[in-house]
Amino acid sequence: MKIAGAPISWGVCEVPGWGYQMSPERVLTEMKEIGLTATEFGPAGWLPIDAAERAAAIAPFGLKPVGSFFLAVMHDPEVDPIPAVEKELDAFEAAGGEFLVLAADSGRDGYDDRPVLDEQGWATLFANLTRITEVCAARGVTAVLHPHWGTMVQNVDEVERVLDHSTVGLCLDTGHLTAGGADVVELVRKYASRVGIVHAKDVRADLAAKLLPGELTWSEAIKAGIFTPIGEGDIDFAQIVKLLDEAGFDGYYVLEQDNMLDEEPPADGGPIVNARKSLEALAALA
Repeated sequence: MKIAGAPISWGVCEVPGWGYQMSPERVLTEMKEIGLTATEFGPAGWLPIDAAERAAAIAPFGLKPVGSFFLAVMHDPEVDPIPAVEKELDAFEAAGGEFLVLAADSGRDGYDDRPVLDEQGWATLFANLTRITEVCAARGVTAVLHPHWGTMVQNVDEVERVLDHSTVGLCLDTGHLTAGGADVVELVRKYASRVGIVHAKDVRADLAAKLLPGELTWSEAIKAGIFTPIGEGDIDFAQIVKLLDEAGFDGYYVLEQDNMLDEEPPADGGPIVNARKSLEALAALA
């Protein structure tokens, strides 16, 4: 089992005003300390945008770059996502990276509200997914779609529409899929062959159930502790790992426990504690 880290587990997020943002030096050091050997790059700008500078920033930590979470407006015919994708792929060439983890950006700040796609929007989204997938493949990178709360592909019916009408791979984010109303085990049972990478987060189902009815916003749910260390929530990771193994999955499980920080954590605590718990629980299923 290949397990990587994600800076969001340390509270590092692209949303304006999300919370205290820990430095790359501390986050990457702590990933290495708990035994991780690979990482995603984190949100744009957390590590340098410039390709050579990003490579230099991550090299001292000995962590294999898995790729990056990448927001792209793909539903608007007036917006061409390809130039930004090409720039990100330039950084992949210099710093490494196998997966461009795409989220269908709504064009709004944050994830607490979004528009809903009309048929023209869906057609544009599918066309851009095809274009991005081809651009990535030409440069040796795999594009996968990340269903994400507050983006244009959020709810389970939207996820299935993408998988049924495109060839793009799936980033199986167990938390966001649960929030969008999916039975993650059943989704894996149906689409295991499409999974390119897993974002592994455990979930409190009682809080996730309040998102679709609008009883909680995304940020309120994060603050309330919707995500837990693996093994302390309601996701059946044992069954998910079993189904993916049977399908021949050999990609990364990326540890994610989205959270917000108010301040720099103490040197002997903070997000590293839960990240270690998740790593140990997931590794035990290998």
